[in-house]
Amino acid sequence: MSVPLLLAGVWTRITSLLPARGDLDQMRRDPRRDLLAGLTVAVVALPLALGFGVSSGLGAEAGLATAVIAGALAAVFGGSNLQVSGPTGAMTVVLVPIVADHGASGVLTVGLMAGVILVVLALLRAGGSMRYVPAPVVEGFTLGIACVIALQQIPNALGVPIPEGDRVLVVAWRAFEEFARTPDWTAVALALSVAAVMLIGARLRPTVPFSILAVIAATLVVQVAGLDGVRPIGDLPSGLPTPSLAFLDTGALAGLIAPAVAVAALAALESLLSASVADGMTVNQRHDPDRELFGQGLANIASPLFGGVPATGAIARTAVNVRTGATSRLAALAHAAVLAVIVFAAAPLVSKIPLAALAGVLLATAVRMVEVGSLRAMARATRSDGLVLVLTAVATLALDLVLAVIIGLAVAGLLALSAVARQARLAPLPLDRGDHTEAERELLAEHIVAYRVDGPLFFAAAHRFLLELTELADVRVVILRLSHVSVIDATGALVLKDAVAKLRRRGIVVMISGVRPEHRKVLESVGTLESLRSEGREYATTPEAIRAARDHLELAGVLPAPRAPQSAAAPTGPPNRP
Repeated sequence: MSVPLLLAGVWTRITSLLPARGDLDQMRRDPRRDLLAGLTVAVVALPLALGFGVSSGLGAEAGLATAVIAGALAAVFGGSNLQVSGPTGAMTVVLVPIVADHGASGVLTVGLMAGVILVVLALLRAGGSMRYVPAPVVEGFTLGIACVIALQQIPNALGVPIPEGDRVLVVAWRAFEEFARTPDWTAVALALSVAAVMLIGARLRPTVPFSILAVIAATLVVQVAGLDGVRPIGDLPSGLPTPSLAFLDTGALAGLIAPAVAVAALAALESLLSASVADGMTVNQRHDPDRELFGQGLANIASPLFGGVPATGAIARTAVNVRTGATSRLAALAHAAVLAVIVFAAAPLVSKIPLAALAGVLLATAVRMVEVGSLRAMARATRSDGLVLVLTAVATLALDLVLAVIIGLAVAGLLALSAVARQARLAPLPLDRGDHTEAERELLAEHIVAYRVDGPLFFAAAHRFLLELTELADVRVVILRLSHVSVIDATGALVLKDAVAKLRRRGIVVMISGVRPEHRKVLESVGTLESLRSEGREYATTPEAIRAARDHLELAGVLPAPRAPQSAAAPTGPPNRP
């Protein structure tokens, strides 16, 4: 392919991912409803953006910049009309060790690289792959993230400085040790109060934004009571910084490839999962997975330029958006605009919010992420599902998120292969011997065996098949019926070839029938059919193979030749009378 044609193809693919006129038309249908939904989501998103920014290690201003810039771009270019994007707890979990190893500039560089990777994935049409992630992996992943988010809030909830360490369990334990030396229950009371208000309020009045109300109340208590020992967020800039690439160190790009791939994988997974959740909450909404990756990629390319952390689709904020009546992407745009106004107009007030209050918000968020009923149902479904769920959750907590998903997928894949492999079996077929004498039937039973191969014949089941087939009794002819084979790969074809060779070395004639057209290529590629075809041992149907087996035994003198039909005798007795 020439370079101009390649560039033309890439440009055509890019234009197919850009916003269409239908998006604008949909935004005009009910703008009042969308603006109200956007305002509600912004109220819910403000404490989360601040909290996740602080948890990431880049500060509250990074969380706000991400919510504004990434939220707006993902709303315009994303593949879902209802998705709300911004900083999330899952991404924060990944960013903490990157901050420890590479500093703030490393996180910004990783975000930029991850954005480029997401755009490439969109161009390669990789969005549809999310449907292959099993539900137990997603549930275990979510449970593990919830535990990690809760543990990350321990230092701020206890009112102690964040201890050093790259493992959340170690950091939480050290925070408890520091608190035990000089306990101060003020921060603990604030965090637990905010979390309790959010959890109880959500049960009583789900439509009321109790998160922002609890944060405001906690801030007023601290200011009025003069609780100087409670640490606030601190000074925030009165606006977004000027976009810049000053953080980019080209010499460090090679060492940041692995973290960038991890961030891109997480952004893709969480964004597509969130968009699927939004689809499930509506009747007539369906997201475009490739366009969603494209929008998230652009959002993550732009966010670091303004000092923001990597962003993804946010399940909690997207759910609020849907529940409050959003109908188009105008709601997510309005959410970003409201947060931008807060950045410019209310930065001094926001800076007084206690860190303990934000810790309470995130603790409540972590609790609400865990769907106990769904986990219980998944664990009871099958042993395999329960094992995958637990392993994924433990790996998320003990290792890292992307590795946890890989482990969950690997274990789920192995268990699925094992289950599929057990479906492959050899089924003996009775031969039609109705036109033979009793002695001939016994000879046929001794010397001809027909087997139907059922199910998949691939690497996970092939060797068991070989063992079963080569342990046959003393027979003269084996007929293998392959019309019921659902899948066959190179390993299965090679094992079949090996089985045929071993049987033939024992002097057994092997015949094959019913090879399906889609399996012929792989069987021919490894030479399974070559020798059989040269000897005329391949047949279209099983009855043809059985007749050929009988002819072979008759020629070998094992079966007697068929008797000539007797001529009809002349009728005897009196003639029929009319």
